[in-house]
Amino acid sequence: MKLPIAIAEKLVSMLEGEKIPFSQIKHDVINSMIDNGILNVQTLGRTRKLVYLPNNNSLMPYLRNHFGIESLTAYIEGCRNEELSRAGAIEIASNSKLKQTRTFKGFLVNCYQPVDCFLNNQKKTIRPNEGTFTFIYDYENFVPSPDITIVGVENSENFRYVEKQKKWFGKLKPLFVSRYPQEQHKDLIVWLKSIPNPYLHFGDFDFAGLNIYWNEFRTHLKEKASFFLPPDIEKLLSTCGNRDNYNKQVIQFDLNSVNEDNVLILIRLIEKYRKGLEQEILII
Repeated sequence: MKLPIAIAEKLVSMLEGEKIPFSQIKHDVINSMIDNGILNVQTLGRTRKLVYLPNNNSLMPYLRNHFGIESLTAYIEGCRNEELSRAGAIEIASNSKLKQTRTFKGFLVNCYQPVDCFLNNQKKTIRPNEGTFTFIYDYENFVPSPDITIVGVENSENFRYVEKQKKWFGKLKPLFVSRYPQEQHKDLIVWLKSIPNPYLHFGDFDFAGLNIYWNEFRTHLKEKASFFLPPDIEKLLSTCGNRDNYNKQVIQFDLNSVNEDNVLILIRLIEKYRKGLEQEILII
């Protein structure tokens, strides 16, 4: 059993001499502490009950024995800390599973040419070998060279085979970032907002791809973001597009808010040919 932070806060108040209405502190932890004589109940009238601590010296030994808590203040602060590590959880409550923590933060990057950057104030060159990616954990301290364009890749196969798609990106110096796994997505957005580099979204050329771009990236990055269209998108869409994509998908953002040429161009072409195109076509 874990000690809920709300109960811990009430126990701090009791240490300071406060009596808490029983209705505000109902919990199995409190019932157990009453049964063990750590807390007492004072009855006022027929219905009102107050819970209080009769002996301050008995509380911490009980918490230490049952929850591994050495300090209620440190425990409360640790539970409120969104960045609490498993080691930190053990320190404040002898329990690495005290609160859910992500084992990995950060995201994957890939490139087909060396990319210069700074990571934790140290100069670094990213050059993944074929078949491998680089995982950026300390993304808060990851700063690419100013001439680098960040290219967000929607699908895993395109992210894997960036070398086969370099002709589409011309003179750009791209650093490819993966939108997946999904739990890393928030880290990616936070990082993109913190750096000056432009963001180019490389996704499917259909309504679903546009929804992802507009709702997940453009809404946060504003004019720093743009949607990638290959030079011959109309030919590709008309000859290789999929009509089911068009029939099953709808736009999920306000068209009146769109002021980006590439998005408007793609919407017009999708409506013209009534087809959608998946980005994997550019690997071939």
